[in-house]
Amino acid sequence: MLLKDRVAIVTGAGAGLGRSHALLLARYGAKVVVNDLGDGVDAVAAEIVAAGGEALAATGSVTDEAAVAAMVANAQERWGRIDILVNNAGILRDMSFGKMSIADFRLVVDVHLMGAVICSKAVWDVMKAQNFGRIVMTTSSSGLYGNFGQANYGAAKMALVGLMQTLAIEGAKNEIRVNCLAPTAATAMTENLLPEPVKALMQPEMVSPALLKLVGDDAPTRAILCAGAGHFERAYVTLTAGEYIGGGDDAGERLLERWDAVSDRTHESVPDAGMAQLQQEVAAAMTALDDR
Repeated sequence: MLLKDRVAIVTGAGAGLGRSHALLLARYGAKVVVNDLGDGVDAVAAEIVAAGGEALAATGSVTDEAAVAAMVANAQERWGRIDILVNNAGILRDMSFGKMSIADFRLVVDVHLMGAVICSKAVWDVMKAQNFGRIVMTTSSSGLYGNFGQANYGAAKMALVGLMQTLAIEGAKNEIRVNCLAPTAATAMTENLLPEPVKALMQPEMVSPALLKLVGDDAPTRAILCAGAGHFERAYVTLTAGEYIGGGDDAGERLLERWDAVSDRTHESVPDAGMAQLQQEVAAAMTALDDR
């Protein structure tokens, strides 16, 4: 019971990955708020209770600030705390960028990005006050690496990585750890995208064990954990050592000549914060000036 007495909120938990996440957290002892738009929340909550766990169904959209606030208040009233938030809710509106409407772009960003922002904001002060919190953003390889027809989805999913990076920094002093999960699974969202033999391998239950590392007492922070078909990987946002080019009218031309050196990954790093880029650039410039 590694999560005994922990209270978790899982969004989009009426089916698919969210349901799998909620059941796993409950199996390890967490009390779970099952959130989604449809009727599935009652069934999943009942499933948890039938197995001997504790659950609370919460119907509402993650983009509805009032509904999210009520969900958080109800969880606090019932259990007195909120330890874990899994931002899983999402939708697809796939189409090539040239054919995609702005409305469909905005809708996907609202649900994935703003939904995660609204939910995270709603639990933030609770987690700060109790000096403990674990937040998981659901990113995607479509955001990390791109995918045809998913400009809206990819943009929202990569934005969640940026949100994770900053919230992890800001939450560190209050023991709030924030991570990303990049799942690949056969769900209603991918129903028409995967052939049957692949679907058989890509069950949601093969992804959810990743949560155990991301929400436990020994969780990392700022990790991007990829999971699918029982295989687990980590992704990193890195910075190359780069090359000092300097200024002047021909700086752009010198950059063209030195492009391979700028791109060399031999000494790349994973920065602790965005300031690392500035520090690296200023240090290189000052070294170059001292060498003159």
